[in-house]
Amino acid sequence: MRVASFLSSAAALMLASPVVAEPVPTGPPNAPSQTPAFEQQTRAPQIEDTTRLETTTVADGLELPWGLAFLPGGDLLVTERPGRLRRITPDGEVSAPIEGLPEVDARGQGGLLDVSLAPDFADSRLVYLSYAEPRGNGDNATAVARGRLSEDSTRLTDVETVFQQQPAWDSTKHFGSRLVWDTDGTLWITLGERSLVEPRQRAQTLDNTIGKVVRVNADGSIPDDNPFVGRDGAQGEIWSLGHRNIQGAARHPETGTLWTIEHGPKGGDELNRPEPGLNYGWPVITYGEDYSGAAIGEGITQKAGMEQPIYYWDPVIAPGDMTFYTGDQFDGWQNSLVIASLKPGGIVRLTLDDNRVTGEARYLEGLGRVRDVDQGPDGALWVLTDKRDGALIRVQPQK
Repeated sequence: MRVASFLSSAAALMLASPVVAEPVPTGPPNAPSQTPAFEQQTRAPQIEDTTRLETTTVADGLELPWGLAFLPGGDLLVTERPGRLRRITPDGEVSAPIEGLPEVDARGQGGLLDVSLAPDFADSRLVYLSYAEPRGNGDNATAVARGRLSEDSTRLTDVETVFQQQPAWDSTKHFGSRLVWDTDGTLWITLGERSLVEPRQRAQTLDNTIGKVVRVNADGSIPDDNPFVGRDGAQGEIWSLGHRNIQGAARHPETGTLWTIEHGPKGGDELNRPEPGLNYGWPVITYGEDYSGAAIGEGITQKAGMEQPIYYWDPVIAPGDMTFYTGDQFDGWQNSLVIASLKPGGIVRLTLDDNRVTGEARYLEGLGRVRDVDQGPDGALWVLTDKRDGALIRVQPQK
């Protein structure tokens, strides 16, 4: 293992510490003419602190690691986007690829994506995987499968598909996807809108699952209380609509509500709290602009009947996954939202007051592209770096 220490660049807030008025230094916005809908919807005050963080490389040589889940006892399951699932011990022992996984389409942003344990894993040993599923003729879409992990963790058996995004598309981008369990045992699945101009319009219609958050039962069936169940022409799995590419999601530890973070266009990453049946606007309203510099649609950021993000970033942080911190290793971080950043890299922390962001901090940008961040049973943060030679890294305050 390799250990390194870093001085946080904007860093952590002690509970009694005041915040300063200036936001985190990020450079000018991509869309300077746009204005937030309410105070501190973007560029919240910087959290000031001098916390030193220590990083320990637990395992390296992982090819484009994407998702992680902690097993009982502290070992981890880690996905690699080319289609491999491995078990890694806290002291860095990496297993051979676990057998029995479904076929994935690993072109572009596709491949094996998130991993999550069933709530009853201790009894059922069921593991859920999201992935880009090949559908023939170059078409693909996000799917979720589950299988039973053998006692020796070498194989998945009884593998079955429990969700398939519809329709499939000939695209190698914007698959989503994160898996989050609600307290009632239902499963939220976050989905992308496939990036291209034609499919992105479908994020606004209910006859498909492109650009949506969906909610299913553990076996893939549709919960009776989903918001569009029984509506003609609507897919019953849909929980919320109007999303671009959600690659981070977490359940709030106190309220139990779902929070998501999605890649926007250039200057439009969003933090949302998706509620059942609501429309989050893409591609009709959005902050930021297209990568060409052109406006998205009419270039508007607000419209009646469409929800505003709780927070947005311009310029972007290119978010991966996120987690609410509930441990005791990081003093003053309780219930902070900790987010993986692909660009500029490292991790981002937000402090919250109810549903509003009150402060922002950046850490460990020297790690480069961070795809996933999660709190371990030891109270440390565990991150995955998004590289061909990626790593599993433990992050702790320096003692």
